[in-house]
Amino acid sequence: MQRLLDELTSGDDARAEDSIPAIVELGTAVIPALVELTHAADVDSRWWAVRALAASPHAQAGDLIPLLGDPSPEVRAAAALALCSHPHESAVEALVQSLADEDSLTAGLAANALVLIGSPAVSDLLEVMDKSPTAVRIPALRALSEIRDHRAIPVMMKCLGDDSAILQYWAKEGLDRLGLNMVYVKP
Repeated sequence: MQRLLDELTSGDDARAEDSIPAIVELGTAVIPALVELTHAADVDSRWWAVRALAASPHAQAGDLIPLLGDPSPEVRAAAALALCSHPHESAVEALVQSLADEDSLTAGLAANALVLIGSPAVSDLLEVMDKSPTAVRIPALRALSEIRDHRAIPVMMKCLGDDSAILQYWAKEGLDRLGLNMVYVKP
């Protein structure tokens, strides 16, 4: 196992990527070592640990959630992407907070993970729509439109009159996806 972890953290991207299938084959035995590696001082080592966790069917969302708060935007983005492979409702709160990440890639990937979680994320996303700045509301509304939950209809209708063209777009898109495709005219 240590030889594979050394390959993973070798600093050579090709060698690291090549080690992933063998690491995954180790099953649950390697998960604690990968989780420990997510605490390494080296950003590259943390990123590759997250990459390996994302590839493993044995990783749990709980292994990845704390990494959404990593100081490195690359690691945060990798953690959000990994949660797309391991979506679980326990990650909803942390992913919703990540919608406000200063790194737009992380915010977008967090929205993708929320879409994969689906209905359990809707109430938290609706809260975001009530009290957040537009930059956070956009990925939240995109997630709501892709989840296709009828609880979001009032928010979508309200966003049709928003000053943001992007919010208007996702509101219309969401309503269309819910089968409510009609012409929306301001009275």
